[in-house]
Amino acid sequence: MNSQVAALLKNQVNKEFYSAYLYLAFSNYYYGENLDGFGHWFQVQAREELDHALKFLKYLQDNNEKVELNAIDAPNVSFSNFREPLTAALKHEQYVTGLIHAIFRQAREVDDFRCCQFLEWFIAEQGEEEKSTGDLIAKYDLLGGDAKGLYMLNSELKGRPLATEEPAAAE
Repeated sequence: MNSQVAALLKNQVNKEFYSAYLYLAFSNYYYGENLDGFGHWFQVQAREELDHALKFLKYLQDNNEKVELNAIDAPNVSFSNFREPLTAALKHEQYVTGLIHAIFRQAREVDDFRCCQFLEWFIAEQGEEEKSTGDLIAKYDLLGGDAKGLYMLNSELKGRPLATEEPAAAE
């Protein structure tokens, strides 16, 4: 494996673990505000990010790359309203999309077609992540200003199922 591609993939492992940690902070905020549906939605999101980290880790291991797990920074977040974590989540997903694209570009540049194929799943996944977060913001903007609407949206978010896919299944 190309050393630059490997370095980017190794970095991505840590970025995905951080994403999980960040979403747990968002979840914790919402649970503290008695919005357990929003809290649940972000817990599910955190579990998905853990799965993503494990997919990257497994890919590296399968390619005989040694991975050093680094410390995960504590998210430094505070919010003044219920919408702020939603917009922060969308901004974070867009950042992660950029990271995935950078890895893909580097893999393509060195003709690492296997890595490009592996990353195609993440490219599609990031499109879904940005859409679902954007859709949640749109629903919040539509319903969140009204107590009954916020209650209904919170109730809807409680029903988000946990991901059942095995961490390495999409290789």
